[in-house]
Amino acid sequence: MKFTLISFILILSSTITFAQNTSEPPVQNISPDSTVVFRLFSTRNIYTFIKLNTRNGQMWQVQWGIDSKYRFESSLSDVSQVSSVEEKNGRFFLYPTTNVYNFILLDQVNGKTWQVQWGKEAERMVVRIY
Repeated sequence: MKFTLISFILILSSTITFAQNTSEPPVQNISPDSTVVFRLFSTRNIYTFIKLNTRNGQMWQVQWGIDSKYRFESSLSDVSQVSSVEEKNGRFFLYPTTNVYNFILLDQVNGKTWQVQWGKEAERMVVRIY
């Protein structure tokens, strides 16, 4: 009985710990330099980053790997979210969510937001949040 109780507590605590670790967004290693045009944002996939043009909100999925067939840069959104007159370094920023494939793109000047989903080409999207 004592062994069963201890086993149950260990399994329960490890399950809770695992659930807590997977529900947190990844920690971002971001340069404090707000004058840069491009930033790389890590995802929970060790091989995938999102490259953001901080001036206009354009994004690319960047994948690296040992084998060259797995290294690529592919557009997530080649549409500028602002006119060329409104572009400013550091205007856009990506925030991770608890969903592995989703980020929130924020226009730090006017507060507009977009849901950004990376992944296989057919599953990618950038959708305005109203």
